[in-house]
Order: sequence, then structure tokens, then C-alpha cells
Amino acid sequence: MAWIYLLLAGLFEIGWPVGLKLAQQEEHRLMGLSVAVVFMTISGALLWLAQRDIPIGTSYAIWTGIGASGTFIVGVVFFSDPTSFIRYMGIAFIIAGVALLKFGS
Repeated sequence: MAWIYLLLAGLFEIGWPVGLKLAQQEEHRLMGLSVAVVFMTISGALLWLAQRDIPIGTSYAIWTGIGASGTFIVGVVFFSDPTSFIRYMGIAFIIAGVALLKFGS
């Protein structure tokens, strides 16, 4: 169950930077900040639950890896963030590192 909590925590981790991005637009400021706070709270609570059974270093690295990779993808798809081969390789290395942490546990 801890790994499910950690996966969900990582997915919710994607939501708060998106909320902050939305908050940059005046007409979405309050909604964006609200989304950020709610997603940050849920993500943190799920990480807390996951860390009861998963070592802190492993869980934190996986949590941030999912968040960073997912936020990158959301940025590219929905906010037209720049892409390049090197940027995609960076994300691939993050994902590979997360996989190694999981399999090394």
C-alpha cells in the first residue's frame, strides 16, 4: 500500500506547480493558488503515509522524480514549454534513477 501512496503523492506533486503557473494569470490567481495549496497538502500527506514503510531517501527521490517528470510533461503539452533532445534525455535519466531506487529497495 505504501507504494500506491507514494505513486499518488508523486502525481499530486504535479498539481501544485501547475496551480502556481495558473496563478500567474490575474483572472486565475485565487483558483491557481487554491489548487496549489490543496495539491501540496494532499501530496505531503500521501508522502507521509508512504514513508511509514519506505525509507525517506527512496521515497523523497521517487516523489520528486515523479513530480519533476510529470510537471515537465504537463509544461510541454499544456503550456508550450520548450523541448529538445537534451531535455528529454534529462527526464529519461530522472525516470531511470527512480526505477533503480525502486528496484534497489
